[in-house]
Order: sequence, then C-alpha cells, then structure tokens
Amino acid sequence: MPRPTRSEINAEIIDRAAGLFAKHGFEHTSIQQIADAVRYSKAGLLHHYPSKKAIYDAVIKALGEHTRAILANVDHLAVGVERDRAVVEASVDFAFDCPGVSALSNRIAATEHTVDPELGEIGLIFYAALGIDLAKLELDRIIRVTTAFSGLSVTAVQAVQTGQAREWRGYIIDAAMDALGHRTSVIAEDRV
Repeated sequence: MPRPTRSEINAEIIDRAAGLFAKHGFEHTSIQQIADAVRYSKAGLLHHYPSKKAIYDAVIKALGEHTRAILANVDHLAVGVERDRAVVEASVDFAFDCPGVSALSNRIAATEHTVDPELGEIGLIFYAALGIDLAKLELDRIIRVTTAFSGLSVTAVQAVQTGQAREWRGYIIDAAMDALGHRTSVIAEDRV
C-alpha cells in the first residue's frame, strides 16, 4: 500500500479535528485528542500544524472552500428544484468524503455569529447557494433548509460509519429534497 501524500495526511488531520471540534467545541478539544484521533504523536501532529488554532483555521478554510465551490457550481441555475438538488447532492458527497468537517458545518445553525463570525459568513454563502435572500426572509424556507441539511449531514455520517454510503445515498437525497418541499426520487438512479 502506498504511503499517503502530505495533502492526504493533512486532509485526514483536518477532518478528524473538525469532528472533535464539532463534538467538544474548539476550547474543549486538545492537541493530544487530535493527535490520538489521527494516530500521531503530539510532536508529529505539530510538525504538520504548529497549533490547535492553525488546525482550526485549516478546517474553516476547507469548509469555506467547499461552500464557495457549491455556490460557484449552482450560481448559473435558477432558484428551485434543480438548484436545491445540486446543493443537496454536493452536500451528501462532501459529508461522505469529509464527515468531520460536515459535522462541524452543522454548528453553523447553532452558533451565534458573534461567537464565530467565520462560520456565520460560511452560512451566508450556503444560503446564497440555495437562493435565500435574507432581505426577504421566508421562515418556512429557513426551517426547511435547516432541517434538510442538518438531517442530511447526520445521516450521511452514519452511513459512512456503517459502510453504507452508496446504499444510503439516494435515500438521504430523497429525504433532504422532501424536507425542502420537493417530492422526487433518485433512489432507483443510485442503485444502478
């Protein structure tokens, strides 16, 4: 088996750390916990990132890049079912690939923007990807989005943990689209 590249190692550190930050918060996550999660010594971990804050910054950067990429990929689509579906599918795939960062993204809804303004900014980019205009806030839409994407993230992480990502993908997409108010079915497509 080939040795992982530096970027693969860094991606694992970022994702495992993000999962710990999501579970315990930044203040209550130690460098040693992160090192243990990636099976490194504390010194080995600090060779990749000089501090816990540097790791957190890398996590936020990865989440921000992902969110901006979603916006760029759907910006040409009209607000509606097709755009929502593209965001849902990208979010499911991201949760499969980066379950820790995905779990941390759930904190956006629960975090006051004054506590972590960077997460708040990422949340606004995500709203823009879904075509949400905060000047014309629709309570129904915000509740549907929060429900759909919180549930999507939690369920996708469970699918990864149980080794069922491929089998669950269509169901997760259907459930999220349902929560958004769109009755569709992609399950048959994903089983092929």
